[in-house]
Amino acid sequence: MISVDGLTVEFGGTTLFKDISFVINEKDRIALMGKNGAGKSTLLKILAGVRQPTRGSVTAPKGTEIAYLPQHLMVDDGRTVFEEASQAFAHLHETEAEIEKLNAELASRTDYESDSYMELIEKVTALSEKFYAIDMTHFEEDVEKTLLGLGFERTDFNRPTSDFSGGWRMRIELAKLLLRDPDVLLLDEPTNHLDIESIQWLEDFIRTSAKAVVVISHDRKFVDSITTRTIEVTMGRIYDYKASYSHYLELRRERREQQMKQYEEQQKMIQETKDFIERFKGTYSKTFQVQSRVKMLEKLELIEVDEVDNSSLRLKFPPSPRSGSYPVIADGVGKSFGDHTVFSGASFTIERGEKVAFVGRNGEGKSTMVKCIMGELEHDGRLELGHNVKIGYFAQNQASMLDGELTVFQTIDDVAKGDVRNKIRDLLGAFMFGGEESTKKVKVLSGGERTRLAILKLLLEPVNLLILDEPTNHLDLKTKDVLKQALLDYDGTLIVVSHDRDFLDGLVNKVYEFGGGRVREHLCGIYEFLETRKMENLQELERKNK
Repeated sequence: MISVDGLTVEFGGTTLFKDISFVINEKDRIALMGKNGAGKSTLLKILAGVRQPTRGSVTAPKGTEIAYLPQHLMVDDGRTVFEEASQAFAHLHETEAEIEKLNAELASRTDYESDSYMELIEKVTALSEKFYAIDMTHFEEDVEKTLLGLGFERTDFNRPTSDFSGGWRMRIELAKLLLRDPDVLLLDEPTNHLDIESIQWLEDFIRTSAKAVVVISHDRKFVDSITTRTIEVTMGRIYDYKASYSHYLELRRERREQQMKQYEEQQKMIQETKDFIERFKGTYSKTFQVQSRVKMLEKLELIEVDEVDNSSLRLKFPPSPRSGSYPVIADGVGKSFGDHTVFSGASFTIERGEKVAFVGRNGEGKSTMVKCIMGELEHDGRLELGHNVKIGYFAQNQASMLDGELTVFQTIDDVAKGDVRNKIRDLLGAFMFGGEESTKKVKVLSGGERTRLAILKLLLEPVNLLILDEPTNHLDLKTKDVLKQALLDYDGTLIVVSHDRDFLDGLVNKVYEFGGGRVREHLCGIYEFLETRKMENLQELERKNK
């Protein structure tokens, strides 16, 4: 369907990838993987036609519709949520108008035998076939189902888009793309702005209704659930496997082991051949054999072993100062904005060293509760922090709050105090910002690289209560695993707001569920919680919330 031939991207003297080729077929479910900065988003932009490669081409049959959801996007204001989502069908109204115009032109012409008249008939026929193949009678129902699936309430439909945050606007844009039913769907981190339930709905939609899909996501569970093919971008090359991401990792390891075995055997043979040549090169009776072996070595195609990217983040949180036994005590806490009650009567106690998750649909009050704990919002009820509690906070938009004009080094240098100033270079190296990387301006960094930098800033002060609001957005799988291990080793108290099931699994032992104006405590891990609540699909969730 889409053919990529000899694609090369170069900028600033650096080759991002070189001479890569692959084909996207109908019904392909492709995960585009690789570390932060490898060029995944750039490749997706080239496929979408919003960026041009240095060399090479991307071709698709005429009429192929490609829909692209970038990482960062703003919806135009001026329409309600329902009206904006209905814009997915605007092109059909335009097509209908064009058909009417062409039919009127046919009716007024008399040159029935001319080539241009036949071309006009062919054009009308093609447009009509495409238009009448689409069932427009249920489009309002489709818009409604899609918006509900992505987490909107019916009461949101007639609200202006300007009332919603960037994350919710991204959902509106995603709804428009899904409603268009494109031939190829390109999604760059679609789960960053979705809660667990909406992710589950999207998984189901892609599996049952979508055509070809290429997705960048660092949500391992999501990727493994929807994809059947993995293309990894690494070190300027691609590796293409018809397998889910987890299966691909196994296959790649096996492939490299096989390559290594073949390489070692070839090297042994080469050495034995060289020894033979050296031993008998002056012997008349062996002249022919020596010459034969020399020619064989000259023609030998050397086996290469795939280079493995061994760069990794070395992350360890500093020892936390000892706090009181109960860092957070909430008793009857409530928060309202005007007539809207976000939650009320929330009572819970978080003990020193506990690792807990705040989960629930977007807008149910997770981030609001975090701001109450930090003293940024007034609230009803009693909310106390324990003795000697020092909070370290990572906001959802932490990465975007960095000054784009500063270099990586300057960003850290500005906040580092005391003895740590002598270790800035070492710290940057541990976070994969060594050498020239430290001189890059923040504005040229990828989303994942910015998040890494924001986490490094957080590490510069010892804290005993870590509050992380969606820390894994934009992080690649390897870095996520490192962060998760560092949090498991962290000796302070942790509150994490996240929709990443794989990240939360094994990390937290208590879940606080936000929903319906209440906060419920579940003494279990994330999968036990999901099983208890039987939230396998959105329909079940909808029934529970009504």
